[in-house]
Amino acid sequence: MVKDLTVTSGNRTLVHHAGFSVEAGERVALLGASGSGKSLTAGALAGELPAGFCLTGRVSYSGVEAGRHGRPAGNTVAMIQQDPSTALNPLVPVGQQLVIPLRRAGRPRPEAQAEAARLLARVGMREPGQILKRYTGELSGGQIQRVCIAMALACRSPFLIADEPTTALDPVNQHRVLEALRSWGSEGRGLLFITHDLTAAATLCSRALVMESGRVVEEAPMTDLLRRPQHPYSQRLVEAAAGPFVRNLEAAA
Repeated sequence: MVKDLTVTSGNRTLVHHAGFSVEAGERVALLGASGSGKSLTAGALAGELPAGFCLTGRVSYSGVEAGRHGRPAGNTVAMIQQDPSTALNPLVPVGQQLVIPLRRAGRPRPEAQAEAARLLARVGMREPGQILKRYTGELSGGQIQRVCIAMALACRSPFLIADEPTTALDPVNQHRVLEALRSWGSEGRGLLFITHDLTAAATLCSRALVMESGRVVEEAPMTDLLRRPQHPYSQRLVEAAAGPFVRNLEAAA
């Protein structure tokens, strides 16, 4: 649960009194253009705001208050970063990094290595056994993104924050990643899917939050947002995405 979340930097307020909740098993989209405050909100929820930024308000997970600077306790939250290049150690093979959360969960090393390969296959990686041996400098941006998604899935946290996880992916792999994120919610975990892509959000999420200039300006079931957006900014988002796919979703709603 998020209540009265405000993020400031110096004299500037960048996120204004945001409040919302994500229930267990629910997939919620946080929508908005670049600069709307989505990623700052994600960083605040994960306790990973940049230096010099200040958070006020309340953040809790399953009734447990987050710690200082919004940092969640233990393995409560996993996060897929918007910039995957900063999330992995370039000096350590991908497999060693992916096995870490699985080993922490108590899996024997051979089982953890096998599960790491399965997770890579789940997000559309070909020859996952070979990928496990590689360093990030040997991978494309899209491959690194999918490794980060697999690592977040490996954590098996109750709550996942996915910040623009499909931006660097082609349509085929975007579909695979969305299916992997869908299964996350089907296993009873909460997902906050942060994106400017309304079409991707509509295929994955049942509820939407729309953010403009650091403020949540609308909250609605996804079908209602597509059919009857209330706020002028939401209306512009829907109009911009009103291709055949979104129109089909509206007709089926």
